[in-house]
Amino acid sequence: MPEGHTLHRLARSLDAAFAGTVPQVSSPQGRFASEAARLDGQQVERAWAHGKLLFVDFAGDQSLYVHLGLIGKWFVLPVDPPGGEPPATGQVRLRLLSDTRVADLRGPMACRLVDEAEVDRLVARQGPDPLQPVSELNDPDAAYRMISRSGKSVAELLMDQTVLAGVGNIYRCEVLWRHRLHPLKPGRSLKRASWQLIWDDLVSLMPLGVRTGTIITLDDVAEDTRASLERGETPDVPREFAVYKRTGQPCLRCGAAIRHKVVAGRNLFWCGGCQRRT
Repeated sequence: MPEGHTLHRLARSLDAAFAGTVPQVSSPQGRFASEAARLDGQQVERAWAHGKLLFVDFAGDQSLYVHLGLIGKWFVLPVDPPGGEPPATGQVRLRLLSDTRVADLRGPMACRLVDEAEVDRLVARQGPDPLQPVSELNDPDAAYRMISRSGKSVAELLMDQTVLAGVGNIYRCEVLWRHRLHPLKPGRSLKRASWQLIWDDLVSLMPLGVRTGTIITLDDVAEDTRASLERGETPDVPREFAVYKRTGQPCLRCGAAIRHKVVAGRNLFWCGGCQRRT
């Protein structure tokens, strides 16, 4: 399932392509046909994301809500030649089409037409999103209050979207390693200062994922990437991690073997040598 940076990056693409325009809205597959007809001819106000939820707001208090789930994908592409209508390939649940851009949605877990009140309810059920500004409605302290009352493992809680929105398996494994935190400790044993380290690190790292489309968690890679972006270059980002999918390999920090365990149905990776803090 895509992590939060992917949804924010996609929202930026959709916003750049369609905000302020009146696209054709259709459902080539047919499963969203009646809702698409209600959106067709309406102006797009903006596209945005919270965690793993994506919204496209239309005029008239109508919003498209999409959750990609495990197999859903959006494809946002130029229309060539402009003004044409590219053929829909595969099972396209929803299509947005302007003279210059087309966006095809395939295989989402959820695709619904909702009003503003339902948008608020959907977001309120999520935890705070490190890619959103801190506010009364996006408060990392609220996440810590849930964590500090729970007997579930820290690793499991970081993947719970009602606790923390947008964080998936790679970010949770890597950020726990970065701060030497044991992933199997119960949430109630996590110190407030340790939670702040996790939150601040996600706030720093996840925007790099939005800008590059690649999860970056190693300091040297992050430093090189920021420098490339500041120079206006397109960074060549290696897909390298400290613990994720490195079972049995030596820890980059202490040399101990990376461990693996399935927690709540997801593969967890950590170093048993240096991840001991609570």
